[in-house]
Amino acid sequence: MTPTPHLLNYSFYPGCSLHASAREYEVSTRSLFRALRIGLREVPDWFCCGATPAHNVDELLSLSLCAKNLELADKVEGDLAVACASCFSRLKTAQHRLKVFPAKARRVEQALDATLSVDKPVKHLLDILARDFGLDRLAAAVQKPLAGLKVACYYGCLLTRPPEVPDLDDCENPTIMEDLLRAVGAEPVEWSHRMECCGANFTLSRPEVVRKLSGQILGAAQAAGADCLMVACPLCHGNLDIRQEEIAKYAGLPSGTPIFYITQLVGLAVGVSSLRLGLGNMMIDPKPLLKGKGLI
Repeated sequence: MTPTPHLLNYSFYPGCSLHASAREYEVSTRSLFRALRIGLREVPDWFCCGATPAHNVDELLSLSLCAKNLELADKVEGDLAVACASCFSRLKTAQHRLKVFPAKARRVEQALDATLSVDKPVKHLLDILARDFGLDRLAAAVQKPLAGLKVACYYGCLLTRPPEVPDLDDCENPTIMEDLLRAVGAEPVEWSHRMECCGANFTLSRPEVVRKLSGQILGAAQAAGADCLMVACPLCHGNLDIRQEEIAKYAGLPSGTPIFYITQLVGLAVGVSSLRLGLGNMMIDPKPLLKGKGLI
């Protein structure tokens, strides 16, 4: 049997988290894109982009790590799809800095002993789903509308800021997550903390910061009537899901608010089996909520 051709094709940089603590993000991404006939070809021999530690310690190292990954991606067909908000931010930042600061570009070329090849478009999954694939085509693919599900869209720090780098949406008032959710039948709630920091990688070094900031986010979402939160960042997911019981106890809040990746909710709406969305890997079990809404 001849395989069904893809509607779109991308190279894919999964990043470290999707192969470890955020495995459900990679599983749901691949399952969703397969269902939508969007091709993903993993960049061969990719390695860590440096994430937060590298650029805090050594800018040349950070830029060189990203530049080398972009060079590897350039060998694969299609724009570069990225799921992790941190990887997306670092790759886009490297492109921006290497273009704006020629001296930095020359230093990176010396470090890599190669001519830079970093112009491949880098796109977050949100951009691919909402713009390349398109909201109309996404709505037409829905098999199980997420009717009655009230979702707090949580952007966090890195998806849209600083404004001159990600070029994803309005840096202070983005709507791309909400637009996606409406296309699949869910109800985004209006709330106050969708752009606030969760504490990010302070989860080990300064857990009190994570408890405070993530507690404020969780409380704001619950106060707005959200059934769950939707994120696009493994760090945000880790803080709000893995540490939710601890955070809720610290903040005097009820625990049990599921934290979904965008690909899990959209995948559910287009008919992907819950077993192929990694829902069983979440610390806060989403099945009672989804069963109560008639979604599984």
